Amino acid sequence: MTPWPATVRRLVYFGTPQLAVAPLRALSDAGFEVTLAVTGPDRRRSRRGTSEPSPVGRAATELGVPVTHDPADAAAAAGAVDGAVVVAYGRLIGSDVLDVLSAVNVHFSLLPRWRGAAPMERAILAADEVTGISLMALTETLDAGPLYAQATTPIGPDETLAELRDRLVALSCPLLVELLRAGPRDPVAQEGEVTWADKIGDDDLHLDWEHPAVELHRRVRLGRAWTTLAGERLRILRAGVVPTHSGSPGLLDGLVVGTTAGGLRLDEVQAAGRRALPAGEWHRGARLAVPCRLGT
Repeated sequence: MTPWPATVRRLVYFGTPQLAVAPLRALSDAGFEVTLAVTGPDRRRSRRGTSEPSPVGRAATELGVPVTHDPADAAAAAGAVDGAVVVAYGRLIGSDVLDVLSAVNVHFSLLPRWRGAAPMERAILAADEVTGISLMALTETLDAGPLYAQATTPIGPDETLAELRDRLVALSCPLLVELLRAGPRDPVAQEGEVTWADKIGDDDLHLDWEHPAVELHRRVRLGRAWTTLAGERLRILRAGVVPTHSGSPGLLDGLVVGTTAGGLRLDEVQAAGRRALPAGEWHRGARLAVPCRLGT
């Protein structure tokens, strides 16, 4: 881990998705010179079939920052910059870069809790009441670097992943700018139990009605939860918990689905091949059998 200079002015930026755009813009607005943006490759991001740059690649171009997909270009630039900032880059950064370039990584959890790819999602699924931001020195071991700073925030009981992501990104920007203006110094080792935030898979988003409503509601809050109806997928985009409901698991009673403990009220759904609809509108037009059971 190479030391940071006393004054930080010029930076390389590593990032790929939309959540990494706001920190890039915050650094630019604060007067730091971002000389290079390292981001994921261009990909097909729409039905038009043409390859498009990542959100960070697009934002960097708008800011006049050169873009590369090769981390080796960052190592080549090390002598002309003071360090690097990494936000959701999506790939491990090797020793060829870290041996010549100090780097601060913005991680969206209170490390060492939820190291890995999906910290916000796992915090919601685990019913964590508090999460936050960690600014750490980047090392080759995933999310294990010593900490420069942390900031905490509560997670609302109905807060969606999109809402939490927006709040954490907004929280990270001034914290990052403040750290770099002061010059990163003397990070401290992470302490506490390490937990892992594995990538969210299709099974994590499946609504099994043999589980309590409060657990299923947490899955819905991630934004892509699904069940089945007559063999086709039905996405549950927004929902609420009805603690007193006593219907059998999967049975649709009006707009409330029974579970093993309470009911899940459907607020917004999306049938296969259809647009998202308020649940009441979907229910009126779906011509459902009575009784109707989801998960079939």
